[in-house]
Amino acid sequence: MPAQPQRESTYVRLARELRTAILRHDYPDGVRLPTEAELAERHGISRQTVRRAFQDLVAEGLVSRVPGRGTFATPRDEQYLRQFGSVDDLMGLSIDTRMDLVTPLHRRVDVDAAGRLGLHTDRVHTLAFLRLHEDTVFCHTAVFLPPAVGQLLKSVPELTEPGTPSAFTVIGLLDRRLPQPIAEAEQSITVAEATPELAGHLGCAPGRALLRVDRVYQSADGHLVELAISHFLPEHYSYRVRLRRSGQ
Repeated sequence: MPAQPQRESTYVRLARELRTAILRHDYPDGVRLPTEAELAERHGISRQTVRRAFQDLVAEGLVSRVPGRGTFATPRDEQYLRQFGSVDDLMGLSIDTRMDLVTPLHRRVDVDAAGRLGLHTDRVHTLAFLRLHEDTVFCHTAVFLPPAVGQLLKSVPELTEPGTPSAFTVIGLLDRRLPQPIAEAEQSITVAEATPELAGHLGCAPGRALLRVDRVYQSADGHLVELAISHFLPEHYSYRVRLRRSGQ
């Protein structure tokens, strides 16, 4: 029986909702976020819970707290920084970025990808795209899908024509079509050199060090449904993790 996903803490959920609103520019420069008391009443939670959510956003650099005035979104410069604490956060990339298709969805033999997805065949569906924020490319992603999963996306027009921009995420498209929702992802981060092809897409010199982020997504019924291999320019990627002592 597959492990059940852990229930999201109330303050984590509130922080995610506020983060989404900030990235959506619901609180432009000078517009105050709701107070602790307002959020506590609105969500039926304690002010301490709200305070903890705000503390996470302050630590991420998304908000600043001004004594006597309130909490405000931090002005963002051209650098694109994003915090990912859940699968929902990854789906939320469609809020303020766009996806430009590089290689349309097609079938091919890929022994390595098929093995990582636990398939009994060497054939997978694959596609590749660039992720942009305000016309700045910060990531190239290659996606590999089991044949049955790839069939679910073959009629999506945004995945069939190279150069087509869209606001979708692949996991968001899958989540609406799979029998069971995507529940978790296993992630690894390594360093890789930019190949000439990647360098051309990311606008950097061949051989430059890139951050390679591999994610394998699993549905709630325990099936591996997607392998995504992303290469980021280091200046556009920030990684943050919360560590706790066991038993705390």
